[in-house]
Amino acid sequence: MRMDNQRESSNFEDRGRGGGGGGGGIGGLALFGLLRMLGPRGMIVALLALGAIFIFNPLGLRDAVLGGGTSSLSSSGGAGGSTCDASPTNQQACHFARQVLASTEDVWAQQFSQGRLPRYGVQVGGYVNPTLVAFSDRVSTGCGEAPSSVGPFYCPADSKLYLDPTFYEVMAQRLNAPGDFAQAYVIAHEVGHHIQNLIGSSSGGLSGETENQTSVRRELQADCFAGVWGHTAQTQLAIDDSDLREALNAAHQIGDDTLQSNAQGQINPAQFTHGTSAQRMRWFRRGFDTGDARQCDTFAVSNYGQL
Repeated sequence: MRMDNQRESSNFEDRGRGGGGGGGGIGGLALFGLLRMLGPRGMIVALLALGAIFIFNPLGLRDAVLGGGTSSLSSSGGAGGSTCDASPTNQQACHFARQVLASTEDVWAQQFSQGRLPRYGVQVGGYVNPTLVAFSDRVSTGCGEAPSSVGPFYCPADSKLYLDPTFYEVMAQRLNAPGDFAQAYVIAHEVGHHIQNLIGSSSGGLSGETENQTSVRRELQADCFAGVWGHTAQTQLAIDDSDLREALNAAHQIGDDTLQSNAQGQINPAQFTHGTSAQRMRWFRRGFDTGDARQCDTFAVSNYGQL
C-alpha cells in the first residue's frame, strides 16, 4: 500500500487529551464504572444503545471484564494538548488516518453519485463527508462520553469517527493485526457506519431477531463497505495481495469468536455483536472482490445463520 503524495482530509479534529466539545451525556469514568457492573453482554448492549454508537471491536469491553485499565489506549499528551503532536508515532498515525479518510471521501462521493448503494426506503442524495476526531483518554461526543479503551467508534448523532491513534499499536501488539492496510481497514470500517447512517440501514432490523443479531448485520455490512473502498482505491494506493492478507488477518483477529476464545477460553454466540472471524473475512472479501456496495446488503439475507 502506497500513500506517497496522497492528500489529507480537511475533515479532521485534534481534541487532545480528554477532548470535549461534542455533547453531553454521563461522564467517561462514570460510564465505564456503570458498564463494568453490567457484565459483558450488558456492556455491549448499553454501549450500542448509547446514541447507537458503533464500536470497531469489543476489545475495551473485554478489558473491563478482565480487569484491564480504562485508559489502556491513552497517549502521553498533556491535558488539552494535541493528541497528534504527543509523539512521532501519533503524528504519523494522524497523518495516515487523514490520508485514508481522504481516499474514502473520493471513493464514496463517486459511489453515491452513481447510485451504487443498497436501498432502504430512504431518499439518498450526494455523499456527505464525516469528520475524524483524534483524541486521548476519553472524549465527549454527540452520543455521550466514552473512554478510548472502547476502541475506534462512529457516532451517528454528530457524524464523526473517533480514534485514539495509539489503537494502531494495540492492533499490532495485542490483537496480532499489524500492517498499514489493516490500519486503513479500521478507518474504512467506521466510514462504513457513516454510510449506513446516510442510507438508512443503521436503524431497525429483521423481525424476531435480537439486538445483538441486528448489530452483527450492521457490522458485517460495514466490513463489506470497507472492502468496496479497498477495491475502488486499489490502483491509486497500489493495494496488493499482501495488503489484502493484512486486512483479512485483522478481520479474523477481531471476530467475536476469536476475541472470546482468546479472552475467556470459551465461545458464546449469544453475545456476538460483530460477527465471527469467518463472517468478517467473508463480507470484507465480498466488498473487495466486487467493488459493488449493492452486494453488501446483509439485511437481505433472511436467514441469520447464512450470513
